[in-house]
Amino acid sequence: MQPLTFESLNLSGLRHGWFGREGGVSKGAYATLNAGPGSQDDPAAVAENRRRIGAWFSEGPDLLLSPYQVHSARVVVASGPWAGDRPQADAVVTKARGIVVSVLTADCAPVLLADPEAGVVAAAHAGWKGALGGVLANTVAAMRACGADPMRIVAVVGPTIQQQSYEVGAEFVDRFLSDDPSNARFFLPGRAGKAFFDLPAYCVTQLQQAGVNSAVALTVDTYAENGRWHSHRRSVHESLSDYGRNCAAIQIAR
Repeated sequence: MQPLTFESLNLSGLRHGWFGREGGVSKGAYATLNAGPGSQDDPAAVAENRRRIGAWFSEGPDLLLSPYQVHSARVVVASGPWAGDRPQADAVVTKARGIVVSVLTADCAPVLLADPEAGVVAAAHAGWKGALGGVLANTVAAMRACGADPMRIVAVVGPTIQQQSYEVGAEFVDRFLSDDPSNARFFLPGRAGKAFFDLPAYCVTQLQQAGVNSAVALTVDTYAENGRWHSHRRSVHESLSDYGRNCAAIQIAR
């Protein structure tokens, strides 16, 4: 198992990675690494996949923390393993060593953030609803409350559906233009009445507006790269009943 990493997050005392389809035990549409307990995959296979991700960070699966994602702007701060049910949120912040904060995606934007000087890291799930609702600004605010400085934060938008694969309808476009007319810059013309949305660029802009100077987006397309990444949109186009989940995770090492 070798997750995708990015140089700006290869910082002393941190470990991070975006885990796709490779290195797990799941079968069929979930092959092979599916990190999503909310999928219809064999729970034992998902548990083993998550154990393997945790082991890559030298931790047990109880310290691989993923929230119950609801496409919201809610952020939680973790200081230890979840007590009881997973909290409903779409980003997790921690300053506790050893804890691996993570989010699950299958086309949405998996954003990893770190202020190594303050010892604060975060993982955020930014689908279009969460991004529009402010999940990234809220994540930066929660990191700041833990002692981070936005000027020091490094943020990377990981493998995400890219603009050329993300055609949306007029109602979708209207939501973004109603929020801010300048959002027109994130759309390109599509077929009649449709447009192509640049979710990664929108996320980078949201991070910059929250004060993060070092914010970049990878150009990895989860929809197009079938052998490497799970994709909800691709599963719909292939008439599949369900889909696997990629995992984005980051840790302050012990």
